[in-house]
Amino acid sequence: MIKLSKLRISTWLFIVTLISMLGYLGYFGYWYLQGSPKFHGQLMLLIEVAVGIGIAVLPFLIEKLGRFYFPQVELIFFYIFLYMSIFLGSGLQFYSILFWDKYEHVLSAMMLAGLGFSIFQGLLDSRQNSRTQPFLVSLFAFTFGATCGVFWEMYEFTADGLGGLNLQRYEQAGRMLVGRAALMDTMTDLIADLIGAFLMALIGYLMMKNNPNSGRYLVFKSKRQNIFSSLYF
Repeated sequence: MIKLSKLRISTWLFIVTLISMLGYLGYFGYWYLQGSPKFHGQLMLLIEVAVGIGIAVLPFLIEKLGRFYFPQVELIFFYIFLYMSIFLGSGLQFYSILFWDKYEHVLSAMMLAGLGFSIFQGLLDSRQNSRTQPFLVSLFAFTFGATCGVFWEMYEFTADGLGGLNLQRYEQAGRMLVGRAALMDTMTDLIADLIGAFLMALIGYLMMKNNPNSGRYLVFKSKRQNIFSSLYF
C-alpha cells in the first residue's frame, strides 16, 4: 500500500490541481447548463480547464512510458504555474489582477531555468557537476531560462507583425500606444523572465552548494523501482 507520507511534493500539487479543476467543472458547468453562467465566455473557460486536467496528467503518463523521473523541482513549479494560469488565471478570471501575467512569466522562466540544469548535465554526461561546479551549472540554467524568454518575445513580435495581433500590448482600446507605454509590456515581461531565471539559478546553486546530493532533484533520472515508483523520490 502506498504511504501518503512518501508522495512527492509534486504529486500533492497535482492532487490539489486535479481536485480544484474537477470542482470547477462541476460547479460552473452546472450553472452553465442551467443557463446562468458565472463568467463571460463560460463555455470556453470550461474547455480550457478540461484541457488543463489533461496537461496536469501528462507528466505522470510520460514518466510511465519513458521510464524516467522528471526533475522534482521542475514539476513543482510546473504545477504551480498550471494552477495559476489555467485554474486561477483563466477559470476564475484572475488575469484582471494587476501584474498577474508577470507572476506567470516569473514562474515560466523558473521552469525553463530548471530545465537548463538537466540540459547541462546531459551535455557534459557527468553526475559530478553539482559537486564540482555548482556555479557554472547555475549560470547555464540562468542563461538558458532568460534566453527562452527572449525567444518568446520574438515570437510575440513576429505574430503581431504577421497576424495583426496585440500580444505585446502595443494597442489599448483600439488606440496605438507610443513611446515608453508601447514598450512597457515587452520590457516588464523580459524583466520578469530575468527575475524568474535568476531565482531558479539561485535556488539550484544553494541546493547544490549546501548539499551536492540534492542535485538529483534538478535533473532527469532513470526509473528502477516498482510500478508505483513515479510517486516517490
